[in-house]
Amino acid sequence: MSSLEQMYQQVIMDHARARHGAGLVDLDLPAVGESHQVNTTCGDEVTLRVGLDGGRVSSVHWEGQGCSISQASVSVLTELVEGHSLEETDEVYEAFRALMGNRGEDLGDDRDDMLGDAGAFVGVGKYPARIKCALLGWMALRDAIAHAQAAEGAEGETHG
Repeated sequence: MSSLEQMYQQVIMDHARARHGAGLVDLDLPAVGESHQVNTTCGDEVTLRVGLDGGRVSSVHWEGQGCSISQASVSVLTELVEGHSLEETDEVYEAFRALMGNRGEDLGDDRDDMLGDAGAFVGVGKYPARIKCALLGWMALRDAIAHAQAAEGAEGETHG
């Protein structure tokens, strides 16, 4: 294993242990959405709650169980998207999906910089069965944002 691969492995293990954003909390924000996702292939699970405020991802909290890859990935996404606009969050999501589809190769453009610690998952793309593990939290994020936006729209209709 190369020193770069060892470093990437260490980043993943560190995030799997640190679990940034772990623990579901009640959010008092204008729009809150939640999503529960399960990887039926391996049994990994994540429930992710997102709070939106003024077009920004204000808060991300989650709980889950599963392999180091799934747990580290949701920890990394929490750090990457909290405090960012929905547009920036979508760009990071798309960059991570592209990384997973790149069969273990860097993206080779400015998206690599955008991904930060998520770039450590580059090797996961070599193993199709593990890609689902890495994407689980990201799918929950996207779904939770959609639920939050729908709730925000419904709230606006009842008060408008």
